[in-house]
Amino acid sequence: MKNKLIICISVYLALIACNKQAGNINPIPNASNRLELYYPGTASWETVTPASLGWNETGLNDVYTYLQQKNTKAFIILKKGKIVAEKYFGTFTADSNWYWASAGKTMTAFLVGIAQEQGKLNINNKTSQYIGTGWTSLPLEKENLITVKHQLTMTSGLNDGVADVDCTLPSCLQYKADAGSRWAYHNAAYTLLDKVIENATNTNYNTYFQQKIRDRIGMNGLWVRVGYNNVYFSTARSMARFGLLMLSKGKWDEITILTDTNYINTQTNSTQSLNPSYGYLTWLNGKGFYMLPTVQLLFTGNLFPNAPPDTYAALGKDDQKIYVVPSQQLVIIRMGESAGQTQLALSSFDNELWGKLKAAAVF
Repeated sequence: MKNKLIICISVYLALIACNKQAGNINPIPNASNRLELYYPGTASWETVTPASLGWNETGLNDVYTYLQQKNTKAFIILKKGKIVAEKYFGTFTADSNWYWASAGKTMTAFLVGIAQEQGKLNINNKTSQYIGTGWTSLPLEKENLITVKHQLTMTSGLNDGVADVDCTLPSCLQYKADAGSRWAYHNAAYTLLDKVIENATNTNYNTYFQQKIRDRIGMNGLWVRVGYNNVYFSTARSMARFGLLMLSKGKWDEITILTDTNYINTQTNSTQSLNPSYGYLTWLNGKGFYMLPTVQLLFTGNLFPNAPPDTYAALGKDDQKIYVVPSQQLVIIRMGESAGQTQLALSSFDNELWGKLKAAAVF
């Protein structure tokens, strides 16, 4: 079923790409660089060789071997926006589309920031202001404690121990603790942000996303309803474009996608003390403590000890990855099947990969 869905979506997205080439979508201007970053146009993407950066090419080949062994389909490294490494495995190509899984959460959080900047919503307002009361099974006074910000930070207080944490029906959204007092990775609370955005902007979610992000930075792809979840599908290069947008703090060449840099900075920094390694639907390295999905334990250490401390990431099931490293001006993308032992968005693959990247002198 999953493979049939991916094939259908790939065909649909290929038709969109044809329309772009036919001139039905306006090109993205590519003028002077900002923050020493390069921004690709719609038809080309500049490259730079690993040797010119002093990287260990033998070590980089070891990275590719490791990735192939770990069921990878696509891998991209950007340095200052330019492609240093781009590898596809098996039958997967630069034109193939794949699901982002929970890596799409970070993109949703960015879109919330745009809606707030437009005055369409305020993340400090209660969620029921946008989707009505009775969206949970909680008593009204408890439901009204939940704000959009709690959805962004995984602190809604909703019970993550229910049979189906993807289920967005009120009967599945049960009380566990007051909003803001407990951190727990909960898909359903996140998914309902789509409805918050739709009602606040009076615009279909896909349409709003395309208008505010996708078409403005030259991405392909679309959000597809899979069960209760809303999942993004795109090419690896489109994933890399969004990573570059995050690295540039909401700028795309001469275009400002999100002016509110305070929001972006908050998204990529600790938003609460319960799990300091979590921002607005974004995982953070280098915070010294972290929590994992499904367990109520605070672990000592960093998420990815082998990675630079300022790394932040969009992480999805089956090891879909967007890593951003501001200090190194790096964006790294991985798409594929599961690389091994995984706990929802997190797996041992992350730290192993960063160890190999360190050996290749990528940073």
